Amino acid sequence: MPEIAPENALEIVTVAALSDNYDFLVHDPVSGRTALVDAADPAPILDALTERGWTLDEIWLTHHHWDHIDGAAGLFEATGATITGAAADQHRLPPLTRVVEPGQSFDFAGHEVQIMGADGHTLGHIAYYIPDAKALFSADSLMVLGCGRLFEGTPEQMWETLSRFATLPEDTMIYSGHEYTASNARFALTIEPENATLRNRAKTIEEMRMKGEATVPAPLSLELATNPFLRAHLAPVKKALGMADASDVAVFAEIRARKDRF
Repeated sequence: MPEIAPENALEIVTVAALSDNYDFLVHDPVSGRTALVDAADPAPILDALTERGWTLDEIWLTHHHWDHIDGAAGLFEATGATITGAAADQHRLPPLTRVVEPGQSFDFAGHEVQIMGADGHTLGHIAYYIPDAKALFSADSLMVLGCGRLFEGTPEQMWETLSRFATLPEDTMIYSGHEYTASNARFALTIEPENATLRNRAKTIEEMRMKGEATVPAPLSLELATNPFLRAHLAPVKKALGMADASDVAVFAEIRARKDRF
């Protein structure tokens, strides 16, 4: 018999935007409130809302890059939704209704939303973690089978971010900001070609993409077993890279550098 979700369970909808972006609608069926994580383009978001008969109440921004914020102004004009973003990023985000910092939390329709620091891809990047929904909205920090490029942060900062996420419950679902997974899988196989779980996952990803299916979200348990950027601390990975005695950060930096050249 299929498991029946509790009445108050949040409904999360992945919305494809631009060429490869993902934004996410988070809907509480009891209150009827709906939030949006990142805002690439108003049109597909408004279409998804209309299709479901939902009204947008809140927008939660993760970082300042244009492909995550450019739709916020149009959505604010269309819906009046409040906008949440990081204090450290406030000077380069749309006008914010609520300013947050890592370590803080806020309430969304009776659900706690925790703010987690996610420096690395950019400085001031944050992630939104909803414990009772088992959902981490990580945007361009931890990505499904990858991690974001280090445009502003350091390897130390990104490794700290990823290590923090790795301590979350393994059944946490990772909602990252782009459909990069097929390329990420091909790269991951250059780091751990003998990882059977990774090989099987790469095949599944290829099949999903051939059908036009989204590979986001994915469970943290699978990321821990296959994502090379979460595995830089493991002895077999260090040995495979010829860095058996190197620090975890140094190994992560080498993997990131190889991905940049891939």
